[in-house]
Amino acid sequence: MSTRLKPWARGPFELIIHAESHYRKGDDYDRRLALISYDNSIEISVTAYLSLNPIQRNGREYARTEVDKWMQNFHSKIDFVFEEVKRRGDSEQVGKGEILWYHGHRNEHYHGANRGVPEQRTLDEIREAALWVFSMLFEVPNVEAELESAIRERDHSTAAERSDSLDTLIDEEFGIIRIAGRRYYTSEILYSIDPDLYLELSSDLTVTESDTQMGDEVGDTP
Repeated sequence: MSTRLKPWARGPFELIIHAESHYRKGDDYDRRLALISYDNSIEISVTAYLSLNPIQRNGREYARTEVDKWMQNFHSKIDFVFEEVKRRGDSEQVGKGEILWYHGHRNEHYHGANRGVPEQRTLDEIREAALWVFSMLFEVPNVEAELESAIRERDHSTAAERSDSLDTLIDEEFGIIRIAGRRYYTSEILYSIDPDLYLELSSDLTVTESDTQMGDEVGDTP
């Protein structure tokens, strides 16, 4: 994920990335999950923001009684969002009524009362609401660019392809390891937990092997 985000903003942003990944796939299952995940991200953005130390909110302080009131439920958290917009002198990009309607629609899907598929327009609008709430609270003006960058990074990290030749390079170097009494090839474990490192390490070993072969060839030259 982009390091331009403050560390306390990364958790809420991860939920937006998760929602976005389902939003972009677009089948019926993913559209339901996108709706639920964008809605969840709105609530988590507010919860995370109100849980911060004032120094992490550019010095903004709120009375404990007010924070307790806002943290009670989804509706009270949305009340905070719109009170905060007024405090900052910002403009409302999405109406309170719309966000609460999306939330009600989300509950129908989450609790199984509605087996239908969210309309694309509904997904577009709750996506706009989720990005707006996050960007307003955490002061991230280029949230669309941040999201695009994060999605590209995630796509790249899952693009690593496993191959027999790369497995051989890693396993010849590091061999077999034991976990919970069982034996595993290093390549198998590495690929499952960190595909990027799998490719990086394979590349390093390939370069090393190439350099060794070149050195042998030079040494054999009469």
